[in-house]
Amino acid sequence: MSEYTEESVRAELRAWLEENWDPDLSLLEWRNILVDSGWGMPQWPKEWFGRDLPVGLLRIVDEEFKRVDAITVARKGATTLAGSTVLAHGSDMLREKFLHRSLTGEDSWCQLFSEPGNGSDLAGAMTRADRQGNKYVVNGQKVWTTSAHLADFGLLLARTDLDVPKHDGLSYFIMDMRQPGVEVVPLRQMNDHASFNQVFMTDAEVPPEYLLENEGDGWKIATTTLMHERRNADSNRRKVEPTKRPERIFQEEAAEIATSMAPYTWYPQRTGRADLIIERAQEAGCNEDPVVRQEIAKLMTMSKAAEWTSKRARAAQEQGRAPGPEGSLGKLAASEVARAANRVHTMINGAGAMLSGADSPSDGLIAEVLISTPAISIAGGTDEIQKNIISERVLKMPKEPRFDTDRPYREVPKNALPQK
Repeated sequence: MSEYTEESVRAELRAWLEENWDPDLSLLEWRNILVDSGWGMPQWPKEWFGRDLPVGLLRIVDEEFKRVDAITVARKGATTLAGSTVLAHGSDMLREKFLHRSLTGEDSWCQLFSEPGNGSDLAGAMTRADRQGNKYVVNGQKVWTTSAHLADFGLLLARTDLDVPKHDGLSYFIMDMRQPGVEVVPLRQMNDHASFNQVFMTDAEVPPEYLLENEGDGWKIATTTLMHERRNADSNRRKVEPTKRPERIFQEEAAEIATSMAPYTWYPQRTGRADLIIERAQEAGCNEDPVVRQEIAKLMTMSKAAEWTSKRARAAQEQGRAPGPEGSLGKLAASEVARAANRVHTMINGAGAMLSGADSPSDGLIAEVLISTPAISIAGGTDEIQKNIISERVLKMPKEPRFDTDRPYREVPKNALPQK
C-alpha cells in the first residue's frame, strides 16, 4: 500500500512550497530546486528526480502549484515525450545526462520519426544508422518535425538492419541536433505558419551509448513515445501563456514561452474551435435557423462525448495504468469533432469564412480554423492508423493482410531510393 494519502501529499507539498517558492529567483534557479526536490515530476521514481507518487494523486500536486501560481518543469517541444521515453528505456547514463536538464529546460527536444517516403507507415522508415567503429553514421531525411529548429536533441528512429522484417530492423537513438551533419529546413503551411521542418542528415554521428536499449528495439520504444503523445499523459500543469506579473521568474518564463510556444500558436484552431460556434451563430444572426441549430446540437453532442473520452483516459492514468489504445479513441474523436466544427463554421459564416483580416469573421480566426483542421487527422498518426489500432487492439478484429512484415525489408518494394 502506498505511503501517500491525499492529506499527507497536500500538507507536505504545501509546506515545501511555502519554504521554497520564490518568484524573485531566476527560472533556472527555481527549476533546479524543483527538479532536485522531486516535486517537478513526482510520479517518477525517487532515484530519477521523482517521489514515486501514485499517478492518481497528481491532482493534488496540480492544485497546490496553482494555489500559489508556482511554475513547473519545462514543457517545451517534445521535452515530456523525451523524458518519458528516456526514463522507460534509457540507460542510467542517459537518464543522468538528459532527464534533469530536460526538466529544467536547459535542453530542448524534437521527434525524428516521420519520413517523406513512407507516409503513416512509421515502421517503413528508411533513414539509416550504420555502425562504423565507435559511432553510428546517420543518413536520411525526416519531415513534419515540429520545433526541430529550436531543438538541441532529437528522438531518432532509424534503420540499422535491412535483412530482417521491417519492425525488427529499427533502432532508437538520441541525436545531437546542433552538429554539422544536420540541416533543418522550415516548411511553410497553408495557414501561413511554419511549425514543421524537414531535417536532412548527411553523415551525422551518434555515439553508441546514445542508443536506447539494443539494436532492433526501436519499434517497441517508438510505441512508448507514441502512446504518451496520443494520450498526452504528461500534460502541462501550467497554462502556457505569457504572464504580466512583474517578478523575475515570470518574465523569464514569458520569454521562454514566446520562443518555445511560437510554433504551436495555431494548434487550438486545428481542433475546430467548437467553443466559438454559438457566439458566431449569434453574431451572424442564424442562431434561430432550425437547420443551423440542429447542426450545432450535433457538434456539441459529439464534442461533449469526446471530452468524456478524454476524461476516461485521464482516469486510467490516475489509476496508474500504462498508456493504451484509449489514446487512439480520443484522437480519432478529436478528428471527427474538428471536421464537424469546420462544417458548422462554414454553414454559419458562408463565403466570409474564407476571408482573413480585420473585416473578416473573428478577425480571420475562422479562416484559420478551416485551413488548420486537416492537420489533426494527420499529426500523431492518421485517422486510418487510429482505426487500425482500435479495430485490432480494442475490438480484437483480424489484422489487415500484410505482405511486408514476414520477409527481409530489403526485399520489400518501397517508395524510396534503393538501399545499397
